[in-house]
Amino acid sequence: MDIEERDCSGGGYFVQRKVLDELCLDEVAQKRTWSTKPTLSERVKESLRCSVPRLKRTALSWVPVLSWLPYYSIRENAIGDLISGCSVGIMHLPQGMAYALLASLRPVFGLYTSLYPVLVYFIFGTSRHISVGTFAVISIMIGSVTERLAPDSNFIVNGTNQTGSVDLDARDAYRVQIACSLTVLAGIFQILLGVVRFGFVVTYLSEPLVRGYTTGSACHVCVSQLKYLFGVTPARFTGPFSLIYTLVDVCRLLPETKVPELLVSLVALFVLIVVKEINACYRQKLPMPIPIEIVIIAATIITHFCGLTSKYSIDVVGEIPSGLKAPQAPNATFFSEVIGDAFAVAIVSYAINISLGKTFALKHGYKVDSNQELVALGLCNTVGSFFQCYSVTSSLSRSLVQESTGGKTQVAGVISSIIVLITVLKIGSLFSDLPKAVLSTIVFVNLKGMFMQFMDVPMLWKTNKVDLLVWLVTFTSTLLLNLDLGLAVAIGFSMLTVIFRTQVPRYSILGHVTGTALYLDTDTYKEAKEIPGIKIFRSSTTIYYANAEMYLEALQEKSGLEIGKLLTAMKKRDAKLKRKQEKEKKEAKMEAKKQRKAVSHLSNGTFSEVNERKVSAGVKGQSQGNVVALSLTETSTRGHSKGQVNRAYQNDTTMSDSDSDTGSHIFDSITQVSKPGGEKKGKACGSSTHSIILDIATTSFVDTVTVKTLKNVCVCQDLCSLTLLITCVVEQLETAGFFSESIPKSRLFVTIHDAVLHSLKKLGQTDFVLDVSCSTRM
Repeated sequence: MDIEERDCSGGGYFVQRKVLDELCLDEVAQKRTWSTKPTLSERVKESLRCSVPRLKRTALSWVPVLSWLPYYSIRENAIGDLISGCSVGIMHLPQGMAYALLASLRPVFGLYTSLYPVLVYFIFGTSRHISVGTFAVISIMIGSVTERLAPDSNFIVNGTNQTGSVDLDARDAYRVQIACSLTVLAGIFQILLGVVRFGFVVTYLSEPLVRGYTTGSACHVCVSQLKYLFGVTPARFTGPFSLIYTLVDVCRLLPETKVPELLVSLVALFVLIVVKEINACYRQKLPMPIPIEIVIIAATIITHFCGLTSKYSIDVVGEIPSGLKAPQAPNATFFSEVIGDAFAVAIVSYAINISLGKTFALKHGYKVDSNQELVALGLCNTVGSFFQCYSVTSSLSRSLVQESTGGKTQVAGVISSIIVLITVLKIGSLFSDLPKAVLSTIVFVNLKGMFMQFMDVPMLWKTNKVDLLVWLVTFTSTLLLNLDLGLAVAIGFSMLTVIFRTQVPRYSILGHVTGTALYLDTDTYKEAKEIPGIKIFRSSTTIYYANAEMYLEALQEKSGLEIGKLLTAMKKRDAKLKRKQEKEKKEAKMEAKKQRKAVSHLSNGTFSEVNERKVSAGVKGQSQGNVVALSLTETSTRGHSKGQVNRAYQNDTTMSDSDSDTGSHIFDSITQVSKPGGEKKGKACGSSTHSIILDIATTSFVDTVTVKTLKNVCVCQDLCSLTLLITCVVEQLETAGFFSESIPKSRLFVTIHDAVLHSLKKLGQTDFVLDVSCSTRM
């Protein structure tokens, strides 16, 4: 194929080539007739082969620490990882104890959760900067389950709900079993999803959805901590609107506020906010952030030596046992009760973890394996559940500190675990007099980043209102319907927005821009002018069963082509031809029967008598044939004059039944049968449009409804001179049986310009020239 290219001044260019349809493209580009992809049997054989290099690659992919730890540079990374690990380890102590209260567990279990899963992630994780451990959103999700299945009312001793006391030891032990069972089940879900390479599931949780969900969860966290802030004991509510009921009950109990606890909370909150702001303002000058954990030490010392617990009944953490507990298998009897919550925790924790991991990976130029992250997080939860840990994920505040203080690898996580281990073994018992109000203020301050996400609302209002709607629906449903139902509603609504976007695409008629080979929307661009007699129709999205009917209606509206009437007329024509053929077959059978009777009479009659009957039968048949031909001609003429049958269909005698059969529900609702009362013909029949080009380059796949829709449009080719432009999914169309003698591949073109030139040449309009010789837009 000859192609001429010529450079022009001004940065433009000139290209001259022949018109390319699909058949010419296959020849010019030399389309492969064989598949380069391995077959299923070949892939199975390859997966079952075992060799030393393959075993090494598998081991490195499943245990990533083996790929980087042997090459760890002490000179480059050790100092940064040491400082970062110490900073994060100090943060783990207050956050672990505070977030354990969110999970309705004793603070020591938060310390366990900050120890074991971090070590597991060091071995199996692929992110270098995230800090795995306790997190407010996951903790509140765990707490909602533990409080639902183990309420205080189930552990009343020595009296009724109003007069009896709660057996705290039995209640807390039962809640730990529930939390561990939920955690191991969530870990199993994550491991299974990671093994089957299902890491892409998180892509269905869009960024507005995740941010709206975490913001709503932050509101739940705040409301749950108000009881420690004011020193009140509100009733427990479950189900939808529980947050509203809890908030109303806290407000009702405000007159009973314990002033000493409120003062402790306000002082701690003031100190934490001041230290946080200093760290934010001078983060570039400070070698490491000022540890806000000094508030814990100061509050514990003041409470212990001033006797605030005995004098003012300030609620404190209580006994923190020293040492580690032996591993214990989770109780499987709770699985049926927590399976739904476990799946929600698995998805949410992974979504938070992978979003943070990819953020830091993009910033520092390395790759995070989403499937391996799913497996790593699942192992953290599964292994941790045997050591009385609850579900973990990465924390934004700790991850930022780990990255900003010079952390380069997960060695920083090991160092932070060592600090937590020392605390659990030796100095954990010293924090028994730490007021819970101080821990609640730590939670409040750490939620600042989540509440800053409210700034997404004005930003999304300016950029994308659909994403804003997803954010608001997610936030509202999480706020009102609780964390589990809120997540389900948010995901469902997010899926609906995708479906609605494909069901309500933008349909447009394209026009040619003078001096270019561009075809743009005539409603958007003034210089885009329609080519006389040619309608170029474009859909902005994939055509499939959900929007095929709307696509057809828009095509009819914008092009003036009434496909329903045309197909009805064609069906009538085919039905008449079929009846004629059946009648002729019947007459032929009757004639053959008469001839057989005549032959049977040869034995009894004379030869001349038989010959006479043959001659009369031949004359009769000839006259009948003349009558039939005349009838067809008269019917065609009469039908054309009355709008029943159109001559344009007469030449299409090779059409197969599958091509002429509408077969689809799409046309049932729009078909209009022409009545023999002189009614006008379809617009396409009487309009000046002679060619229609369907630009469906945006189509990424086709289904059976799409194929039938396109077939029925192309069936009208003889009348409307349709030209079909499809620049993709040709193989799918071939598999679906789209092409036939009436719809050859020569009606598919690589560009709109090729289709336009083909249509004009077919009609003999060769004087239409497009000047693109020195255009900067091609």
